[in-house]
Amino acid sequence: MTGWMYLGIAIVLEVIATTLLKMANGLENLFLAATSIGFYSLCFLALAPAIKLLPVGMVYAIWSGIGIVAIAIIGAFFFDEKLALVQYMYIMLILVGAVGLRLTTVGTGH
Repeated sequence: MTGWMYLGIAIVLEVIATTLLKMANGLENLFLAATSIGFYSLCFLALAPAIKLLPVGMVYAIWSGIGIVAIAIIGAFFFDEKLALVQYMYIMLILVGAVGLRLTTVGTGH
């Protein structure tokens, strides 16, 4: 498996974990909170080989950036969290940065 595949899996797992943490409602639902911790653990198991195969700064920027964008979208659509237009614009800048990092990284990924 390539570093990019590990990174993609880590992003998906982190987004699931964060969504479950929101659903746990401040740790009121212990099952969802524990499940969230499990998904975070799996996330780091996928993130570790990504960091081994790709530059750590780039991996972290893409992992956190895509995660921020995904959670903001999930928050808006599933948790009725409102953001101002300017906030959506800044979130798009994060996404552009993450995609830009991926597109300009050459010769890595094994």
